Amino acid sequence: MLYSLSLAPAVAGAQGQQPNIIFILCDDMGWGDLACYGQKYISTPNIDRLASQGMQFMQAYAGSPVSAPSRASLMTGQHTGHCEVRGNKEYWPSSGRVYYNGNEDYAVVGQHPLDTAHVVLPEIMKRNGYTTAQFGKWAGGYEGSVSTPDKRGIDEFYGYICQFQAHSYYPNFLNKFSSRDGDKGVTREVQQENIKYSFTGDDYFKRPEYSADVIHRKAMQWIERQDGQKPFYGLFTYTIPHAELVQPEDSILLAYKAKFSQDKNYRGELGSWYHAIGNVHAQFAAMITRLDTYVGEIMDLLERKEMAENTILIFSSDNGPHEEGGADPTFFNRDGVLKGLKRSCHEGGIRIPFIVRWPGHVPAGVRSNQQITFYDVMPTFCEIIGEMDYSDKYRNPRLGDKDYFDGISFLPTLEGRDAEQKSHDYLYWEFNETNQIAVRQGNWKLIVKNGVSELYDLATDVHEDHNLAAEYPEKLAELKALVLQSHTPNPYFSVTLPQ
Repeated sequence: MLYSLSLAPAVAGAQGQQPNIIFILCDDMGWGDLACYGQKYISTPNIDRLASQGMQFMQAYAGSPVSAPSRASLMTGQHTGHCEVRGNKEYWPSSGRVYYNGNEDYAVVGQHPLDTAHVVLPEIMKRNGYTTAQFGKWAGGYEGSVSTPDKRGIDEFYGYICQFQAHSYYPNFLNKFSSRDGDKGVTREVQQENIKYSFTGDDYFKRPEYSADVIHRKAMQWIERQDGQKPFYGLFTYTIPHAELVQPEDSILLAYKAKFSQDKNYRGELGSWYHAIGNVHAQFAAMITRLDTYVGEIMDLLERKEMAENTILIFSSDNGPHEEGGADPTFFNRDGVLKGLKRSCHEGGIRIPFIVRWPGHVPAGVRSNQQITFYDVMPTFCEIIGEMDYSDKYRNPRLGDKDYFDGISFLPTLEGRDAEQKSHDYLYWEFNETNQIAVRQGNWKLIVKNGVSELYDLATDVHEDHNLAAEYPEKLAELKALVLQSHTPNPYFSVTLPQ
């Protein structure tokens, strides 16, 4: 067991209480990284069990092919043609420096802030009586900005404000906020045992405070404190299997080292905080099994507290698989039958695992082909908690008609009422760093790269190998028109519209 805490007696929830919600959002896990999605080399018994007890979506999409904008889409109910955050705009490179026992670090860290004029999901949950928390990666505004967890409806936060900091699993500090503790804002909590050792060289691997385990323990303690008097909403943005492939040398890792004995090494990239490691295949597989262990411990704790029946438990990933820090997606066939990795608007970069368990509401062991995306989560949660008029109620008059809500609730699908499920006319993505745009309408898929359009039929070509742009000019023109309809200018994130 990675988590250890004496369990208090279960406390029954109030009569008719709204369901609790825990959304586990991991980092850079591809569509094909789980056994229940076809992975052959990695053991994920707990997530597989979750899928067998709930609904597994086969055509679910992230908000973006990279972290910050994907999470922004989830938070805002907006696609990246409307959302304020459309890329990983960083604020740490120009900040000053601080030192932790000689270890140099940045004075201010974090990404571009979410628009404070537009409501975000934890604010809605809190206004509806939920206790709210987030554990893991924030990526919704740099330290001290207008959009940090304490300012966006979150009662308790522990983890990384900055996703760049999350490249290291043995950091100098993590960030903390707790209204229960009387905190006035987000602060840094120095990892005192880590800073005894240098951030570089072999000393780095002597650091004992592994952030993923620390964050998971905080999340488990938060669940433990829930007494059934108020519903709770927890977003667990675990960093595994993102970035450097480093973890404790325990039974999980040793088992995979024995399995992948003929393994390759990685020389490191200090500028990105990726340290040199050996046995990259074993490290990667062990990280996913470690995450699977976290999921199992959450499931077990909910059962022990007799809260599982009234808790919606969701598992997903923020985008497709990465090849950073020595990761080797080709070896694991991580994109399955899909083309593209993280930062690509091909299917492999944006199609992600998505599993929902809600006993008594969501039928068990069902695979759904309903197309859903991150900006559908807000309207789905709002329908579940009775906020049917959320798009009017939370629309900001200052933004007027430009305060977009792009999602559709998929609650009918979850409850097996497929005949009542509305579908998107199309799905939309744009990403400035690779200058890509994508539209999916039915099985047609448009990808625009540096202004040049490609057209695919996913019904016959899910790997997106055969560009049909020249053969279907009318369909191409139709989808290009949807791009112009969906894109709004953004001063911080620009893309080249289709020629």
